[in-house]
Amino acid sequence: MNLRRVYYAVKPMIPRSMQIGARRLACRLKRRRCGAWPIDPGSTGPPPGWAGWPEGKAFALVLTHDVETEAGQEKVEALARLERRLGFRSAFNFVPERYAVSPALRDWLRENGFETGVHDLRHDGTLFASRGRFMEGAERINRYLREWNVRGFRAGAMHHNLEWIGRLDIDFDESTFDTDPFEPQPDGMGTIFPFCVPRAGGPPYAELPYTLAQDFTVFVMFREKTIRLWTTKLDWIADHGGMALLNVHPDYLLFPGGKPGPSCYPLERYEEFLRYCLDAHPGRYWNVLPSEIAGFTLQGGWPAPPGVVTFEGEGRSP
Repeated sequence: MNLRRVYYAVKPMIPRSMQIGARRLACRLKRRRCGAWPIDPGSTGPPPGWAGWPEGKAFALVLTHDVETEAGQEKVEALARLERRLGFRSAFNFVPERYAVSPALRDWLRENGFETGVHDLRHDGTLFASRGRFMEGAERINRYLREWNVRGFRAGAMHHNLEWIGRLDIDFDESTFDTDPFEPQPDGMGTIFPFCVPRAGGPPYAELPYTLAQDFTVFVMFREKTIRLWTTKLDWIADHGGMALLNVHPDYLLFPGGKPGPSCYPLERYEEFLRYCLDAHPGRYWNVLPSEIAGFTLQGGWPAPPGVVTFEGEGRSP
């Protein structure tokens, strides 16, 4: 049993405050060795045949949300209303076997221009424990994909094996990143562009790596008081014509009147980011849903960066 499996085995017995404290210490120590983070200077090369984004936009902006708990689900509609008021669209990914996912909420999101997807199965760190375990879980994940009529997936804790994920009935996956040394499986894709992943016996699927640091890392692990890490990276991505994909968790957002906790940060930080996009890059970004950018990617047929997947479609293992 490797260290990651040991961690997930004992995690339920460790108080949340102790988990956060230990991870903060580990992240601080690692950050000292990651001087360029959150930027990977070598990730700017566009895929072969790249002709730019539709409508002449300078860069793509994709907003996603992983809803990890019932408490997070209760914040979804208010968060979506904030985004809609400011003119943005986003996607919300729900964990099918961790809490009772609301069909009415999923319907409301779709009816109002948002998108939904499947986030892991139980979000307990065990989905990628073995190939057999994943294939067993994949059958149930595929059932939820059909029942919810969705085609997108993201694994818990960004665990990924691109060959295994290809066994899911999906058009796109969001379980990777350009660079993030603080994730349990820290191998980055080394690109700020989406790409296609081949799979045996079927068409390729699109891989959409997140390229802006996760909110948990920025505001919970490092307790940043500003959105500087987001805006600096956003401007850099815009300058290089890439895809700015952000993952914000409703679970960690502290709405006005809410009860503060060790894993919370003010909703105002996310609203500041959205307003920064409006003010600093008016008319320059292509704000689309993951399914739309996946369709654009699959139509382009852009291959994965060298070393990410083999020609047989075998992905890196967790």
